[in-house]
Amino acid sequence: MQLADSDDHLVVVDLSRNFGHHKAMMAGLEHAAGDLIFLIDSDLEEEPEWLQGFFATMTDEAADVVYGRQQQRKGGRFERWSGAIYYSVFNWMANIDHPRNIVTARLMTRRYVDALVQYREREMVISCLWVITGFKQVDLAVSKHASSKTTYSLAKKIQHTINAITSFSEVPLAMIFYVGFVIFMVAIIYTVTLIFNRLFFSRPLDGWTSVMVSVWMLGGMVISFIGVIGAYLSKIFIETKQRPYVIVRGIYAKSRHHH
Repeated sequence: MQLADSDDHLVVVDLSRNFGHHKAMMAGLEHAAGDLIFLIDSDLEEEPEWLQGFFATMTDEAADVVYGRQQQRKGGRFERWSGAIYYSVFNWMANIDHPRNIVTARLMTRRYVDALVQYREREMVISCLWVITGFKQVDLAVSKHASSKTTYSLAKKIQHTINAITSFSEVPLAMIFYVGFVIFMVAIIYTVTLIFNRLFFSRPLDGWTSVMVSVWMLGGMVISFIGVIGAYLSKIFIETKQRPYVIVRGIYAKSRHHH
């Protein structure tokens, strides 16, 4: 806060509590006033000096966005494999072309940021919003400093994946219908086969094993499908309440007027 009082260029947007990484970035972008906006994580794994290269690329390419992309994802082999699988599945389900291994650092034009902050989602996945906002976006190869362990645990990653898919894809809902339809058709064929065998070959009907397999399999599928619908319902529940996605406690700036 003292820095904001002494430096004309610094504006601190103080949130009332920790609302999460993505929402904090969106709040910062809403209050950013420049013609060009450079977004960067605060952990110094990303270098502020990248700005020069980003600006040069933006000028050369006449792009609205220049974003950093790591050549290799940090972490072990499992981390890299799981990341690659996640992006492939997610891009197929959400029908967007989400670039792989992107970092937070990005340089954006005013018109792009104005378009980006129009999204009013409460449960946001900001990297997906970056993609679907459009305009000309160019990537630049960067190398992050891996100074700390990732703050995203496996549970957090799973939660993030569910949030991303339910925010951007209706494929799981469509899959429920198709799987149900296939099971219905298989059940009809099996029923016809049993009746045919009974009438013409007098074979006894299969017993305990087939019944138990059917009960357990269908029971498990029904429960999992209810879970998928539940995930979408919770999304609707959160969005319809229209709570503000962040609450600003105060804005500290030396001689600049912010609304």
